[in-house]
Amino acid sequence: MKRRDFSLAAWAAATSGLTGLAHAQGKKPEEGIDFLALDKRVPTEAGEGKIEVIEFFWYSCPHCNAFEPRFAAWLKALPKDVVVKRVPVRFRDDFEAQQRAYYVFETLNLVEVMHGKLFHAIHTERQALNTLATLSAWADKNGIPAAKFTETFNSFGVATKARRATQLQEGFKVQGVPALGIAGRYYTDGGLTGTMERALQVTESLIAQARSSR
Repeated sequence: MKRRDFSLAAWAAATSGLTGLAHAQGKKPEEGIDFLALDKRVPTEAGEGKIEVIEFFWYSCPHCNAFEPRFAAWLKALPKDVVVKRVPVRFRDDFEAQQRAYYVFETLNLVEVMHGKLFHAIHTERQALNTLATLSAWADKNGIPAAKFTETFNSFGVATKARRATQLQEGFKVQGVPALGIAGRYYTDGGLTGTMERALQVTESLIAQARSSR
């Protein structure tokens, strides 16, 4: 979801895997059109010889929910020198509960189990899960005791990760989600490329560019 919203028509094209006429498959990505090069490089945590890709998302964003299965499939085919990090955004203060929820899952090594479940609960089951109270009650029904969820949610470690997530969001100048940051140098999203399918193609091109320049 953009701070300036995508049109429904544009998103329908994105989630069906179609590419816009202005962004035909195979077209070389253009800086300022398909992606942005950052004025100031963002430090990465991928390690030497690795290329970091960040997916910025928000659990309540319908576009992120639609993109998640495609992104998950894309992850499985990545080369070994690419490290992917999911980063929940915080455009407003009321985003923080869901932002911290992701880091609760990460801290408890339950991202694979809980990440998709939370998207499903919000978008398919239409549950309002945007506060500690509602999230801990939901977690309790899905295998994480409410007390454990709450303790982890309020921990120093999760608070630190949430602050770092917001710093990354600001460093990449994220304007909406889903969005992708590549190698600490580049930013792309569906608003730039026309579709998120095209954004993945652009990301692959920028990964190759980052690999050749290291």
